Amino acid sequence: MALFVFLFLIFLFPSSNYAQGPPSPGYYPSSRIGSIGFNQGFTNLWGSQHQRIDQGTLSIWLDRNSGSGFKSLSPYSSGYFGAAIKLHPGYTAGVITSFYLSNSEDHPGNHDEIDIEFLGTTQNKPYILQTNVYIRGSGDGNIIGREIKIRLWFDPTRDFHNYAILWNPNEIVFFVDDVPIRRYPRKSDATFPLRPMWVYGSIWDASSWATENGKYKADYQYQPFVGRYNNFKIAGCKANNAALCRPAFSSPSGSSGLSRQQYDAMGWVQRNYKVYDYCQDPKRDHGLTPEC
Repeated sequence: MALFVFLFLIFLFPSSNYAQGPPSPGYYPSSRIGSIGFNQGFTNLWGSQHQRIDQGTLSIWLDRNSGSGFKSLSPYSSGYFGAAIKLHPGYTAGVITSFYLSNSEDHPGNHDEIDIEFLGTTQNKPYILQTNVYIRGSGDGNIIGREIKIRLWFDPTRDFHNYAILWNPNEIVFFVDDVPIRRYPRKSDATFPLRPMWVYGSIWDASSWATENGKYKADYQYQPFVGRYNNFKIAGCKANNAALCRPAFSSPSGSSGLSRQQYDAMGWVQRNYKVYDYCQDPKRDHGLTPEC
């Protein structure tokens, strides 16, 4: 009887918050693209004293003095952009670790952006991965976010995992370990980023909003907060050579859209791990997001 009760409690209260992984997507775009070293594709953008490369792994960190960021050597008009990332464990509330595309330096106040952002958390709570798309947004309060947030089915602080953005003229697909977690199709020019963008990564203090809408702030008694990146992948059409370049595709068919197996894997993630979808938020003005 005691053994039965013990097993029942284990079933109700498992020792890990993480489940088995999703069904196989059947297609692994990262395996088709060779890795590059950081210096082959990127350079420091800010916080150079908070950035270090050791045996092929880039570490960037945030403390009370500064965070750090990096930027690609070239802008791109489309492509597959990825990196393996390992996140900082423990209390990381208020801290954002990111990998994203943007043209904010080229179009300040009117820029496009495609984001993967890891929202820091408090002890014993999982990270939230936020994906977002901006089209001709601004930083003056008029920016229109298209956020979808998920929890992960593994602990992203224990090992490196591959995260990627695929952006071509017809769609944006976000991948975690080659599993598509979100597809954002081009439904109109007004709701899709079409201008060239650079690839960025950063770690910074976003205490005003990052963790439970700003309830928990960065606490620098736990500094430094470190984000680690390696296995960088860029297979993109450079902006100055776009006419001669074939865009990357997300599925084995070599066309836009996902395979049925990929849709099944994405559906599993969204059913089990999605925690927020801007299209399903009744507080949002969906006249501003007609793609919903």
